[in-house]
Amino acid sequence: MISYEGLQRVETYPIPEAALREVVLNAVIHKDYASGAPIQISVYEDKLMIWNSGQLPEDWDISTLLQKHSSKPYNPDIANAFFRAGMIESWGRGIERINQSCKDAGVALPEFKYEHSDLWVVFSFAVQDQIEGSSGKMPVETTQEMSEKTSEKTSEKILLAIKRNKNITIAELAEIASVTTRSIERNIKNLQENGVLKRVGPDKGGHWEILD
Repeated sequence: MISYEGLQRVETYPIPEAALREVVLNAVIHKDYASGAPIQISVYEDKLMIWNSGQLPEDWDISTLLQKHSSKPYNPDIANAFFRAGMIESWGRGIERINQSCKDAGVALPEFKYEHSDLWVVFSFAVQDQIEGSSGKMPVETTQEMSEKTSEKTSEKILLAIKRNKNITIAELAEIASVTTRSIERNIKNLQENGVLKRVGPDKGGHWEILD
């Protein structure tokens, strides 16, 4: 979806970037490389599907993955390399992070399927007819309204993240909110101009302060 914040074009993807990133990383880490089949990503008008050849631990099924579980990567050496690179956490919170990213973005949770050695993750998109006008283009009023709501939601995520960690960086805020760093900077500027947020100290070594 394309909307605007002032003159700035804002692109909102049907899948949060953080969720898609986590799924792809998990596919690489848990892939059965002996199968010879590549990871497959299929994009349709109404959904995106990611397929991977892999095996769940013995006595595990999809319900095990969807609840709190221990970390048992199929390829522990690859998982360790990704962990040391700062790309993943060391315990089994991948699906939790994927679902939370979707909840924060207000989109449907993905469907996880496991059949024999086939692992599927399916993201469903919003039905196009529900968000488009009769001309096939989104009405100006709706675009502006959605842009304002998107900005409000991003600002709320920024403030919540800062409450948890006053030293959080722009890049970390962008990942949490699933938007660009430029969008974060615009929202922070608005929060500062409205007297909601204050920067204490320099960009490096300083911290954020939420004003009453």
